[in-house]
Amino acid sequence: MGRMLALAARNLGFKIAVLDPTPNSPCGQIADMEITAPFNDVEALQRLAKISDVLTFEFENIDADALDQLTGNPYIPQGTDILRITQDRVLEKQAIEKSGVKVVPFEVIASFEDLRQAISKLGYPSVLKTARGGYDGKGQLVIRDKGDLAKGSELLSHGVCVLESFIPFQKEISVIVTRKLDGSIRVFPVAENIHVNNILHQSIVPARINENTQIHAIGSAVQLAESLQVVGTLAVEMFLLDQDDILVNELAPRPHNSGHFSIEACETSQFEQHIRAVCNWPLGHTELHSSAVMVNVLGQHLEPVIKALGNEPDWKVHIYGKREAKKDRKMGHITVLGEHPMEILEMLNQSNIWTEQTGDKKEKVDMK
Repeated sequence: MGRMLALAARNLGFKIAVLDPTPNSPCGQIADMEITAPFNDVEALQRLAKISDVLTFEFENIDADALDQLTGNPYIPQGTDILRITQDRVLEKQAIEKSGVKVVPFEVIASFEDLRQAISKLGYPSVLKTARGGYDGKGQLVIRDKGDLAKGSELLSHGVCVLESFIPFQKEISVIVTRKLDGSIRVFPVAENIHVNNILHQSIVPARINENTQIHAIGSAVQLAESLQVVGTLAVEMFLLDQDDILVNELAPRPHNSGHFSIEACETSQFEQHIRAVCNWPLGHTELHSSAVMVNVLGQHLEPVIKALGNEPDWKVHIYGKREAKKDRKMGHITVLGEHPMEILEMLNQSNIWTEQTGDKKEKVDMK
């Protein structure tokens, strides 16, 4: 995310400094200055602030207290309140409720006894999640029956958790909304998201939903952005249920994986829009030029993707420059534009790249 934000900022004429714990990080590779230090290193943050006119973050696990300690009044448009809220699932869900938007039913779990009582309210199956940390399915446990309850003790050993109802959704969708300090807002087209092994596999745009659902989803995202007084980008992940009902699942106060399609498919990308918002520039238009499908390139896909590039003129490829291609690690993404998303999906399904290996048997990922 930082790399793509930096590229967008550079295109707008800005110079880039980055703080990252990893030397030669993806963003550092194209930055003017790279500071290698932990995200909670106040001295390093002070160095970054001293040379910067505007500070922004693309990762919500930044230490909010460390940012608050910065002196010299560096401009941090996003603020730290949104960080604290989205770092903690309890605070996040409470903030969603406060906004008036419907959230997945949940209970706060501080002990095993809390878990026993909460499961009697929410029923089986339910999902236990650590309140802090965890992403792409990490820090989560599906409790399908009474026999799974004991497994919850391991997650509880890490601290307070949240128990959520297991939602039998029809689709997962997301909306990226960008808001300026003056309250002006632009919204990107609704994306339909397909996950494999709890990792985003594809985003299909426009989402295959009816107009009323689209209006409802966008309205919910805007309502949240206004309630939270967001400055910058907010990604809102939602479950679409029967009867076109929507429940909000998670928030991210930054550009989001499901918005990568916007680089090629929209008049303004989510990354340029975020830079415009935090620099208090006019927001760009977000109209869709073309239908699109974005597919993530994980570590196990990287080598075959590179080999296939010479035969795939329609692929818009972004490789992030991460040092090591680990299994299930997001190494890049591909966007394919076209008139009909189903034709794009079928084309992608013809490739052997996105297959899951189980023993000697290859199983195609379901693109439908």
